[in-house]
Amino acid sequence: MATILYQIGRWAFRRRRLVGGTWLVALVLVGVAAAVAPAGEEEDLSMPGTESQKAFDLLDERFPEKNAQGAEARLVFRAPDGQRVTAQQHRAAVADALGSLDGGDQVASATDPYEAGDVSEDGTVAYSTITYTADTVDLTGPTKSALEDAADRGRDAGLTVEIGGSALDSEEEPGGTTELVGVAVAAVVLVLALGSLVAAGLSLLTAFAGVATAFGLVSALAVPLGLTSTVAILALMLGLAVGIDYALFITSRFRDELARGSEPEEAAGRAVGTAGSAVVFAGATVFVALLGLGVVGIPELTRMGMGGAGAVALAVLVALTLVPAMFGFAGPKVLSRAARKAARRAGEGPHPVPAAAGGPGFGTRWARFVLRRPVAVLLVAGLGLGAVAVPALSLELGLPGDESKSVETTQRRAYDLLAEGFGPGFNGPLTVVVDTSKSADPEATTDLVVETVRDVDGVASVGDPVRDEAGDTAVLTAVPKAAPNSGETRDLVHAIRDAATGLEADTGAAVLVTGTTAMNIDISEAMSDALLPYLTVVIGLAVLLLTVVFRSILVPVKAALGFLLSVGAAFGVLVAVFQWGWGADLLGIEQTGPVMSLMPILIIGIVFGLAMDYEVFLVTRMREAYVHGASPVEAIVNGFRHSGRVVAAAAIIMISVFAGFIGMSSPTIQTMGLGLAAAVAFDAFVVRMAIVPAVLALLGHRAWWLPRILHRVLPNVDIEGEALSRGVPVPAGGPGTAVPRLPVGRD
Repeated sequence: MATILYQIGRWAFRRRRLVGGTWLVALVLVGVAAAVAPAGEEEDLSMPGTESQKAFDLLDERFPEKNAQGAEARLVFRAPDGQRVTAQQHRAAVADALGSLDGGDQVASATDPYEAGDVSEDGTVAYSTITYTADTVDLTGPTKSALEDAADRGRDAGLTVEIGGSALDSEEEPGGTTELVGVAVAAVVLVLALGSLVAAGLSLLTAFAGVATAFGLVSALAVPLGLTSTVAILALMLGLAVGIDYALFITSRFRDELARGSEPEEAAGRAVGTAGSAVVFAGATVFVALLGLGVVGIPELTRMGMGGAGAVALAVLVALTLVPAMFGFAGPKVLSRAARKAARRAGEGPHPVPAAAGGPGFGTRWARFVLRRPVAVLLVAGLGLGAVAVPALSLELGLPGDESKSVETTQRRAYDLLAEGFGPGFNGPLTVVVDTSKSADPEATTDLVVETVRDVDGVASVGDPVRDEAGDTAVLTAVPKAAPNSGETRDLVHAIRDAATGLEADTGAAVLVTGTTAMNIDISEAMSDALLPYLTVVIGLAVLLLTVVFRSILVPVKAALGFLLSVGAAFGVLVAVFQWGWGADLLGIEQTGPVMSLMPILIIGIVFGLAMDYEVFLVTRMREAYVHGASPVEAIVNGFRHSGRVVAAAAIIMISVFAGFIGMSSPTIQTMGLGLAAAVAFDAFVVRMAIVPAVLALLGHRAWWLPRILHRVLPNVDIEGEALSRGVPVPAGGPGTAVPRLPVGRD
């Protein structure tokens, strides 16, 4: 693989105009396709095979007239303190507000709260349900403005009026201030790490090209593939992070080769053949881990994995082609000014020396610090991560609703008003579907189900059943006493299902519990059940892949255990912030609650790939030195000398990009940003930079031991580029030294 990539790097360098032009044309075409493509629709989470999903499917079949997923809004009215919303003047104000919606192009109906009985027992709160003929994403500006104007009419009359429901929901748009700050931090880190504005700009430019292409593709394919805004943001987040990192790794190796005396084209080939090999492996690891999310069985999680995997694949392709092409345009300017001066002075002397010569850098000093006290470093780092991971033992999973939104939003205030007037469970009603097609007496069976559900402890009220036209299906609404995300409501769902089991045996009717609350509970429990199996698969894959790469048993085991520590610590941070509220105000998180149920598996999949990135980039240089005769200690120092600063810079960049998404309003994106930023910080700086060298120092030669039978069985993937060392000797002299070439295509 190294030889093939070497040839690709040299070809891209020579044909830089062709490569750059091809990427530019591709970017323009993708941009045009994204601009003309229809906007994708935000879909509710679903999980085939669960009871709640089976009930939804049955409702679609038996009540086809309600299958149109139109938007819905709730206008919630609250009377001033000491007054009732049933007073004549307030009735007139409500009627005036609702009357302003009559005749709206997209309005299907608006209920009268006084006729429908949608008034709280104390008479202080009432609500009207407005249904629309269009989906949320298709609601026009005038339609939304009319809804807001109706609320303003009520406010002008002295009522408190808030708007709930899906009508005002909007897709999360990337490009906010916090994301820009993250990119700005990445740019500063690149300049400091590379010492060259040209090199930093090159890494950013190529990363932006890859992420823009990925984002455009997600937008263009949103409708045919059902991709949502969350998928687009994940593609943007991952594309930026890995795109910058992969460009940084190859650029750093290119600079090393130039400093060693290679000519620019040769340096580009060697950089892609060596660092590019590690990029391919690391990118493939992330790609496989993200696609593996599809085995969980949640369509939205599968789509998120597809979008992220596509962004990573494009980042790898950009790094292998566009980055070396940009080397052709930049040439020696990717070196810092001091390095260029040193190279010129070295070339002018009677005995040229590599321009990279100099005193030990921070990476070398840090490695020697760890090697002097490996046991202490290992204990402090391991126990520290273990302590941070302790809150993860209290991890609770759930799906955010309006209760997780900022109190500044009208949706959250409407949620609170409804909970105040009708009880906390009103915002999370349960839908009980009764299939009486096999029952001898459908009406009697339905009445029995109503009585049974009403008697279950924790049910506040049960509405009258609604039947389909055929009379073989009934739907009733049960309102819990507790809030939707509470443990009491979760227990209530199971209690109703347990009670329904006996009814099914006695009457032949199928009783299914569904609704948004029940679906959220089913998905959260499915995620909890899938967490350990998925983690086991990921750990097994990590050990297998790293055994092939490093031809060692203990190095992969060490890497996998370190990955577990970093993921556990990241989960501990999520629990502490999102469940317990520690530091939530500093991060702009106004409401605590269960951790988004998709996050643990999603973070495991992403961080697995990123952790293997750092393991490969750092330990590859160590193994390269070891197989060339260095002692275990010298190999560790060599790895940090060449890769320590680059890995640290790459980690800071990735943390900055991920942390930039914490400032977005979506709880899903906030959780993802914080979880990934914390996981990368722990994995890069504690596990890879401290635990890895400490463990390798304690293991010594045993770290690189591999049973003889595995030597014969395992393929040799040549991540270190040993084939290049044999076929393309490294120049011993300075910039003027001739460099033998591997055969490549025509110039």
